[in-house]
Order: sequence, then structure tokens, then C-alpha cells
Amino acid sequence: MALVNPHGKEKKLKPLLLTGEELAEAKEKAKTLTEVRMSSRETGDLIMLGIGGFTPLEGFMGHDDWKGVCDEFKMADGTFWPIPITLSTTKGNADSIKDGEEVALVDEESGEIMGIMTVREKYTIDKEYECKQVFKTTDTEHPGVLKVMEQEEINLAGPVKVLSEGTFPAEYKGIYMTPAETRKRFEEKGWSTVAAFQTRNPMHRSHEFLAKIAAEVCDGVFIHMLLGKLKPGDIPADVRQRAIDALIENYFVKDSIMVGGYPLDMRYAGPREALLHAVFRQNYGCSHLIVGRDHAGVGDYYGPFDAHHIFDEIPKGSLETQPLKIDWTFWCHKCDGMASMKTCPHGKEDRLILSGTKLRKMLSEGEEVSDKFSRPEVLKILREYYEGLTEKVEIKMHKYAEGN
Repeated sequence: MALVNPHGKEKKLKPLLLTGEELAEAKEKAKTLTEVRMSSRETGDLIMLGIGGFTPLEGFMGHDDWKGVCDEFKMADGTFWPIPITLSTTKGNADSIKDGEEVALVDEESGEIMGIMTVREKYTIDKEYECKQVFKTTDTEHPGVLKVMEQEEINLAGPVKVLSEGTFPAEYKGIYMTPAETRKRFEEKGWSTVAAFQTRNPMHRSHEFLAKIAAEVCDGVFIHMLLGKLKPGDIPADVRQRAIDALIENYFVKDSIMVGGYPLDMRYAGPREALLHAVFRQNYGCSHLIVGRDHAGVGDYYGPFDAHHIFDEIPKGSLETQPLKIDWTFWCHKCDGMASMKTCPHGKEDRLILSGTKLRKMLSEGEEVSDKFSRPEVLKILREYYEGLTEKVEIKMHKYAEGN
């Protein structure tokens, strides 16, 4: 059996990253162009366009694509897509750019020229409308909403040529991988069914349990870490990587797990982000996406299984990558092991509900953490990280993290 096809009608990866002589010429040209500065979210999106993670997109979306994605999960040409991929700039900058003009896309933090875009369209959006559709809220306490509301006034749309992957390849050597690289590795391992495990947290016992369920039904499991920006209080990627490596080394069958990273910021869009995770995991070659409780959620903005339900609401055939929907998982003292609502008959008093938020809060406050919650090798790495922080981290609990 073969791996799933890349997303889109053409069923082939569409990386937009230039190489060789073409790259050298484009870099020189970019120095002469009007600059458009990109936020970290926009830079991450551009890199995903470059490596083919956002196949079949050719650039940043125009108004009709933006509206179609917000309203109906599809672009103007009918391609399924769950979250707008857009680029904004100031009105003054937009007014100085002519239709059809090429502009240099510059990362606002590093100052590096990351790409060139041919501007085909300039338009405004109703930011609150996008937030309602994508995040189900306009509350700026939601980190994803805040990002959208902080965008500049004008969106620019058009095809891009990508010139750089930023610092990701060097900073996360051996972890950061392109879809072409993961597909090659899966094929070398003889895997045709691969379950992606999305994580922005170190893996506790519940995460481990989810991955092992997937390992029972798929050829392999791909633990795919987010390497871009998080919200305050989340654990940085290098610490996560060490914790995950310790878990795999001690508690998984050799060669049943692969670890990789991708360059996006979290949007915390809950159900919609679960769909985006499935879209680009299809490009990476994964046949399944593990979807547990409160996937890509934040605070109390989504129900614990809204990300399960949304896969049943999209048009049939939208995705080749399918969700592996898994119920609440926990340690049950009476079962004396990990269990789920579908396998454990005991009451709430016998269950230790596990969550990344709860684990981070306990560790940040120096509390003792049971090995029923997280493996000792993982806890050692996380304790060292929290002990090394110079400022106290405030972790806000929400009702699903508490297990209510």
C-alpha cells in the first residue's frame, strides 16, 4: 500500500521554496523591492508554503478564498481548507504597492527576506467576522483572536516564491522536517498507515496512551511537534524534545515511533485547527490524525470533543487523512492502569484526569507529581526546566483541564 496523497486535486506536493541559481537571483532581486513585514504567524505560514506543507496553496489568500474558507471550509476553486492563510500590511504600505508588483516578504523579528510575492489583490476584511467563524469568539483574551485583531488594515494576496526556511533547519536539526523528507522516511520504514500525534506539550501518560492506541492500528506513529510560537506558560520546543526523546527511549517499541517538527505558530483554533492539522499531516504522509480531548484548544472556548464532531460536519471526501477519535483518557486506580471512558466502569473518585495544563501548573508551583501522571524520566527534565526559570510562570486552569 502507498502513503496517502498530498492534499488537493493534483495529488502531488507543491513546494514553493527556490533552490540553486534561481534562489540566488531571487535573493538579489528581493533587495530592490518594496518590503512587507510579516508577523511570526505569517512567517510560519510562508515557510509551510515553501516546504509544501500547505499544498496546494500557491500563496496568500485573496478575498474570495478568505470568505469561502470562513463560511464553507473551501476556497474559490472548491479546494477544502479550514483556516484563512493571509498576509496583512499597513494602509500606507498597501497604497504604495501597484497591482502586479513584486514585494519582498520580511520577517519582522529577524529582518531576513523570506520570500517574494506578486501582489494580485489588496482587500480589507471584517476581523471580528473571521474570529467568530474560526475561533467561535471575538474575546481578545483568546490568543488566536488577539493575533487576528492585531493584523494590519489591508490584506495582500498573490503567489509567492519562498527564499528561506529561517532558523528552523539549523535550530532543530534532525527534528525539523519537510513533507518530502517525512514521506521518504515513512517509505523507507515500510509504513503506509501513519498516525500523526500533534503536540505543543511534553507527553504525559495520557498522551503516551493515545500514541500506543494508534500504534496498535497503524504501521507507525509520527509525533509531530510544533516549533513556532506559543502562548506564555507553554513549554519551549527544545525542552519538549528532550522530554519526548526520554519517553520514546524508555517506553516505546524501537522503530515504531518517529519524531518531527513543523514551523507554525499555534492558532488555538480548536476544531478548525484540528482540520488544519489533518490537512497538512496529509501532505506529510500521515493517514490518520490522533484527536483526543480539547485538541488545539485554549481556556474554555471549546467543548472537550468539538474537534471530534467537526470531522463529521465537513463535506465527505474533503480529506484523505482521517481522525482517530479517542475519548477521555486517565489513570484509574481500580483498573490499576491507563483507561478511557469506553473501557473503565469506575467512578470519578477512582480516576486521575491528566492534562498538559494541569501538569504545567503543578510543576510551575513545585508540587509533587505522581508517576501515574507522567513518567519519572520526563518529570526530571521538566522539573529542571522549571527550577531554572528566573520568573514565576502563571498557569491558568480551565474546566476541562480539571476534568469537570
